[in-house]
Amino acid sequence: SGPKECDGPWAKWWYHNVHKSDGWNRKSTKEEYYPVQNKYRTVDPSLMPALKSSFPAYEFLRQLTTKYQKRGPSPSEIYEDPRNEHLLVWIGAPEHGRLYPRSMAAVSPWDSSVQGGDAGWEGIRVYRGKILSLDKHLRRLMRSAKALGFKNVHTKEQVTEAIFQTLAANGMRDNAHMRLTLTRGEKCTSSMNPDFNVYGTTLIILPEWKPTEGATTYDNTKGITLISASQRRNSPNTCDSKIHHNNMINNILPKIQANLAGAADAIMLDVDGYVSETNATNIFMVDDEGTLLTPHGDHCLPGVTRGTVIVLAKELGIPCDVRRVSLAEFHAAEEVFTTGTMGELTPVTVIDGRVIGTGSRGDITKRLQDAYKTLPEREGWATEIPSFE
Repeated sequence: SGPKECDGPWAKWWYHNVHKSDGWNRKSTKEEYYPVQNKYRTVDPSLMPALKSSFPAYEFLRQLTTKYQKRGPSPSEIYEDPRNEHLLVWIGAPEHGRLYPRSMAAVSPWDSSVQGGDAGWEGIRVYRGKILSLDKHLRRLMRSAKALGFKNVHTKEQVTEAIFQTLAANGMRDNAHMRLTLTRGEKCTSSMNPDFNVYGTTLIILPEWKPTEGATTYDNTKGITLISASQRRNSPNTCDSKIHHNNMINNILPKIQANLAGAADAIMLDVDGYVSETNATNIFMVDDEGTLLTPHGDHCLPGVTRGTVIVLAKELGIPCDVRRVSLAEFHAAEEVFTTGTMGELTPVTVIDGRVIGTGSRGDITKRLQDAYKTLPEREGWATEIPSFE
């Protein structure tokens, strides 16, 4: 900053007045130009319009600084797909949502998702110009919103339109994943009381270029290793997993345990000691009689992909039973695989040090994987994405 010789004869007085009025504290011996002021200052309410109007430009320029750009690893180290650095994200209340550049995307600190994890979410995948099982995901999102008692909620049509606009803006028609979050919305004051949510729900759509097998998913051919978690899965008498809610600490702690053990994920048991699901996915096994087994949904989220696999098993003539399954049964299984929208069907080759079957992907797992990949082209399974301009 100045004054500098090139600034002209009036620079001395101009800089003096600017530095005197901006309230910034500057360390300098030139008291004439840098008056020392208390660094703790109350902002004059009359300056708020100027602050609001200048802040977007300031924030844009701040993000161009070396200090900001070096706040963490370089983009090439962070993003599996470099296109993910410059995404457009949808955020907003009903009738007030819009797209924001990734670097400028934010929700209010008063939003319920920030205040208390008070939100529901869905993950959806885009395949070859179609969204798989979109209606099922949106119906579950609406059920979660109803169970949580949300008011002034986005309609399914509004969410669908926001999804299409987000995909179009990002040019996404294949190999993409979206995380939809519907929060109770912004509050007018900090509180857990829903009576202070007066603006309607907040919809957040995070689109990403994300392959089904990559850094954030799994190897669906070689398979993965699981451990059993020390934490129990939530039961309906505490926090019902039928609500696809954002209170994820029950899932995050087992994931940390798996990371520390060098495993992909952790199997979570219910309060009675039976297998529920993993920290991130539903789970299936094949016994020595060729029967497909999966735990009942009392202590887990009955996932959309889980339901799809049950339907496909019936089509393929694979016996399937939904019942309580013990951890010992999984240890002794011929095949095990996990299911989820993001990673599809992933073979499990080791659980708690026990090799599953032959230690490689089983025949039934592969048959179900192959059938699953045909779903986007099958009638009634996927929603066509409108053409982009």
